Amino acid sequence: MRNILLLLCVFGTPYASQAQSDKASWTNLSTLQTGQKIQIVDMNSKKHSGAFLKFSDAAIRYQDSAGDQSIPKQDVRRVKFMENRHRLRSTLIGAGVGAGVGAVIGAAANRRCSNFCVISEGDTAGIGALVGFLAGAAVGALIPTHSTIYSVNAN
Repeated sequence: MRNILLLLCVFGTPYASQAQSDKASWTNLSTLQTGQKIQIVDMNSKKHSGAFLKFSDAAIRYQDSAGDQSIPKQDVRRVKFMENRHRLRSTLIGAGVGAGVGAVIGAAANRRCSNFCVISEGDTAGIGALVGFLAGAAVGALIPTHSTIYSVNAN
């Protein structure tokens, strides 16, 4: 149990540090380039997706299938950059961690039934590693990689 908590702490640290950065600054939008795919969530939780055009002190402009759109700054709750980066890396890391954890769990499970098991410890570790590999790869592939550029709390 202690090892699992250690793994959660180690792999959760990047997400915790990312969450602590200042996302409430409207000037963060200056990191976006024209044409990049974004998602804007307004104060009514309605999502608007399209290609970033530009922003000013008063509003953000983007282009969707209906043409150029503009949303006033006071109506913007969140802006996300919608790039799917690092998907393969996250999948491989998840698969590796899952395989290791699965192997340990498989081997430990076999030790508990030492006189009753018909499968060797190596076999249960291998089966656990395979199950963990598949589960970890799925989790790694599903981890969202969209980065929040701007976010404020709703009033």
